[in-house]
Amino acid sequence: MNADRATGVDADHDDCTGSIRPADITNVAVPKRDRHTWSLFEDWCTAHDETPLAASPDSLARFLSAHPAASTTQRRRIAVIDAAHSRHLLPQPGRAEVVRAALDVARTARLHELAAVIGGVIARLPESGWPSELFARRDALVLVFASTGLPYTQIAALRPCDVTADPRIDALRIDTGRGVRTVTPLALMETGISPRTVFQRWLEVLGHHTRYPNTRMLADALDAVGGTGLSGFDRYVDPAGRQPLSTAIDRWGHTPLTATALTAHAVADIVRAHLDGRAPVHRHHSVQARQPSTDLVPKPASASLLDPGYYEHGTRARRDAHQLLGGVDSTLDDVEERADSLLKRLLEFVEAEVPP
Repeated sequence: MNADRATGVDADHDDCTGSIRPADITNVAVPKRDRHTWSLFEDWCTAHDETPLAASPDSLARFLSAHPAASTTQRRRIAVIDAAHSRHLLPQPGRAEVVRAALDVARTARLHELAAVIGGVIARLPESGWPSELFARRDALVLVFASTGLPYTQIAALRPCDVTADPRIDALRIDTGRGVRTVTPLALMETGISPRTVFQRWLEVLGHHTRYPNTRMLADALDAVGGTGLSGFDRYVDPAGRQPLSTAIDRWGHTPLTATALTAHAVADIVRAHLDGRAPVHRHHSVQARQPSTDLVPKPASASLLDPGYYEHGTRARRDAHQLLGGVDSTLDDVEERADSLLKRLLEFVEAEVPP
């Protein structure tokens, strides 16, 4: 390291309140046994115009790639850099998925193969029909998240504020602020799948549900010509929102009025079902009109002669009813009068009990 890093020139240059100077880290925060590792990382950052604190996971991954060493040595370097960040209450870059991939070559190869398989699965998902397209949009995003190697528990907990679409490389960047940092693999894009498009298509569904929480209207929008019925509804999803991204859907296409996240077990079932080629077929459930049975058609009433005393019996019945119900009005008036009296006494009792 250069000795003049601890001079007043650096102090004058870095005059921001609460800023962290590399010299202070080396001389005070980093233990003596770790200073060689930190100095190596700091010099590399300086040469590549990167910031040692807070370092990005991509920077750390490139640093490890530029300084190949045994696995134990690389892990030791990560531990030193993470410790320096932790002492200053900064996110630890070594916990990101991209750093894990740089360390574990075999795991990286497996994820590359997984991404290729997932890309083929997403390409075969239905793009029309209710409720098949609804499930396809959600499952496609779940599969995109699975291609990063994230555990199912973390996939189930993802929210809109955790995911950002990167237009430069057509990828999704995931940063939960809780140590989870990763990006969708390039192998997925090589299959012709656009993670940004998959993300946007599901946001359109969530946005429509936010604007119009009605399943029938959502079905009509999905069935619109060319699938354009949901275009633009992604703007109704707050990028800083904390509602769950992956929500439950029942067989009829209904989603809870209050967004309910999928469980980690449900996410695992979705991913495994698609990878095993046994994903359920979501057919349209409709109530079919039933043709009336000929056995149930009522037969026309046969003409019959009325009883000669028919009119007399009817007149007598109406006269008896008039006599029987003649006192109903007075009875109802009496009930209403008694109810008013009881209410008046109740109000007087309440006023007497409550002090002014």
